[in-house]
Amino acid sequence: MSTNLPVGKTDSDNRCIPLHSDLDIVAARIEGRNLAKELGFGIIDQARIATAISELARNALLYARHGRIMLSRLQQRGRVGIEIRCEDQGPGIPDLERIMDPNAPIRRERGVGLAGTKRLMDEFEIRSQVGKGTTVVVRKWMR
Repeated sequence: MSTNLPVGKTDSDNRCIPLHSDLDIVAARIEGRNLAKELGFGIIDQARIATAISELARNALLYARHGRIMLSRLQQRGRVGIEIRCEDQGPGIPDLERIMDPNAPIRRERGVGLAGTKRLMDEFEIRSQVGKGTTVVVRKWMR
């Protein structure tokens, strides 16, 4: 149920935020928190979702210089959730296993990193191809 909206487009179920600057991280975070609130997530899960968005958007800007965050409402088998997809066309990640190891000595700018983002959410997928970019999809389901 993810979206293929053009960059900058929004409908009631899907929102797409282009990432070009730190202000776009803030905008994506606000959109994600608002969607989570609309869906009925509690304040703690809203904060987790906003943090995950910040981490993904920051990585896209830091390593690829631009990208986009796509937010989608999910409904599956009677469950309600949110999907966050972050796409960039940057350098890609050559060693996904190392980057996902929470104990690996990696440079972290300010946040929890991809491993921390995975812990904040219920589902986590990452695809990366060196020289082509990275796509991370995370989902949070209402309890």
